[in-house]
Amino acid sequence: MQSDIRGRARGMVLTALAAASLAAVGTGVLMQPQAQAQPQPAAVAPAVAAPVTGLPDFTGLVAATSPAVVNIRTTERLRGAARGIPGMDPGLQEFFRRFGIPLPGSRDGAPGNNDDEDGPQRRGVGSGFLISADGYIMTNAHVVDGADELLVTMTDKREFKAKVVGADKRTDVAIVKIEATGLPHLKAGDVGHLRVGEWVLAIGSPFNLANTVTAGIVSAMQRDTGDFLPFIQTDVAVNPGNSGGPLLNMRGEVVGINSQIYSPSGAFAGISFAIPIDEATRVADQLRSGGRVIRGRIGVGIGAVSDDVAEALKLGKAQGAVVQSVEPDTPADKAGLEVGDVIVKVDGRTVDKPGDLSRMIAATKPGTPVTLDIWRRGAPKSIKLTVAQAPDDRQAAEQAAPVPAAQSPLGLAVADLTAAQRRDLKIKGGVQVREASGAAARAGLREDDVILQIDNQEVTTAAQFNTLVSKLDSKRPVSVLVRRGDWVNYLVIRPTR
Repeated sequence: MQSDIRGRARGMVLTALAAASLAAVGTGVLMQPQAQAQPQPAAVAPAVAAPVTGLPDFTGLVAATSPAVVNIRTTERLRGAARGIPGMDPGLQEFFRRFGIPLPGSRDGAPGNNDDEDGPQRRGVGSGFLISADGYIMTNAHVVDGADELLVTMTDKREFKAKVVGADKRTDVAIVKIEATGLPHLKAGDVGHLRVGEWVLAIGSPFNLANTVTAGIVSAMQRDTGDFLPFIQTDVAVNPGNSGGPLLNMRGEVVGINSQIYSPSGAFAGISFAIPIDEATRVADQLRSGGRVIRGRIGVGIGAVSDDVAEALKLGKAQGAVVQSVEPDTPADKAGLEVGDVIVKVDGRTVDKPGDLSRMIAATKPGTPVTLDIWRRGAPKSIKLTVAQAPDDRQAAEQAAPVPAAQSPLGLAVADLTAAQRRDLKIKGGVQVREASGAAARAGLREDDVILQIDNQEVTTAAQFNTLVSKLDSKRPVSVLVRRGDWVNYLVIRPTR
């Protein structure tokens, strides 16, 4: 199963753009030397350009904005399985690591062969941009993820050690701080006025080539890729190392953070995605004030409404989010939401697709009452509930940590699937078996199987799975719906008599 998932991951993928620095392995890319402190420039005033009637001239725009774009180099001490393969291109190693693909020649599918804390270091490169004169920098969360040390380099060659103020993996937004004042910084633009076909510019450090400028047009807006936010799609050339850099409009305003590419190889293939700056700013404001992001949740697993389902339910058109699972003891469960309900509005706001519902609820302050307009068995209905608080990244990681198989009543240790794995398998929920022993092993479960249901209940996360298991009668058999490759079947786990 795992080989099936990983094999597919080598094909067409959405690739986060953090990459190991090529200079660290002597590929001939020169690292910028540290320079003496220089007089600090004033804040950048956005360049104002006349309406574009022909091919644009970007020179003034670049001169005005590039001083506020920074190169971010990261150092991560390799511990045990995090080590790479000697002689292998670090960018390729980073690509494999992010998608859970085993490196060739690694033990048990994981790179590395010891747990020496004083071993070598992984070096990465990314981009960022200053959002205030006192040293706050916006970048991607995956640029700083796991870093033990951050080094920020300005275009004038000044270097600063930086610290992470906060990072939000769900939106891939992070805030980094350097100790300096009077720095140039960029202004956020109005994404609502951004139009498809409009010229945009990216500045960043692809492959550690700092201050690289590329240009293109907006290809699409509100592009849903299965992630937490809708993206701006462009044809601007973006490559590993561009992560966290700004996407600029012709007025020199930031309209997005370059974050992902769609590619068969991991390098640029003509489609790039940027996080809208308005969404990123909302996250950044919470990170700056409290170091974390607080979101709402109601406790449902949701899916899209197909034309056939809309016709069968007499909805009129395919819109809304169909409830595929309801987590126990959540606001949705307490309010009486049922599997099969279609949520069409939240407090009067139309839900066109599942992503709309996720974003509306997440943006709602925990403790706020909301009204859901739903469609149930061919008739409209309204349900009131109070939004709960979603766990932050740290809490979610703790909840998702596998319970050792020896401590599980069924002999199962499971973990959450990545978003890339779920996209590849075309499933919304499910958990991956990390270890099967005892009763589970006797039933035929094995490592890398994907469990979709247990005891006729949809499985959405590892935390929910473990909660369901804890409530089972340990003396009776339990059915699990299992996917292995393209094969799906029920298995029955019978407790030891």
